[in-house]
Amino acid sequence: MSDSAPPSVLFVCVHNAGRSQMAAAFLTHLAGEAVEVRSAGSAPADTVHPVVVEAMAEAGIDLSAETPKLLTTEAVQASDVVITMGCGDACPVLPGTTYLDWALDDPAGQGLDQVRPVRDEIERRVRGLLATLGRTPEQPDAG
Repeated sequence: MSDSAPPSVLFVCVHNAGRSQMAAAFLTHLAGEAVEVRSAGSAPADTVHPVVVEAMAEAGIDLSAETPKLLTTEAVQASDVVITMGCGDACPVLPGTTYLDWALDDPAGQGLDQVRPVRDEIERRVRGLLATLGRTPEQPDAG
């Protein structure tokens, strides 16, 4: 990562319909243009899980227009940090890229009460990631 270009982060989960969407949304919300953010899935769903959209709306972030995207080697190549969330070996591993695995419960098929703690843990980890990247949140903590 050079100091002149913003770091690039790719969040990956199988369906790109829950965890990776929440993580990308939090990082975009908190970092603004200080970090380039992507998300993708190894087998993307048709839509973001409605309960994920609802949980993020509670946090003041609108995911209703987001659509799951297919993971590509190009997206991995363009990223400084790749964070996987249960995608196993589906993510290509390239030299020069930092890989992290966040073990998080899958919100698929869960109710809002089960998704909220996952959302909150993702936000906590994203805030930690921002600090690791040497960036500070642009938005004040709404908590």
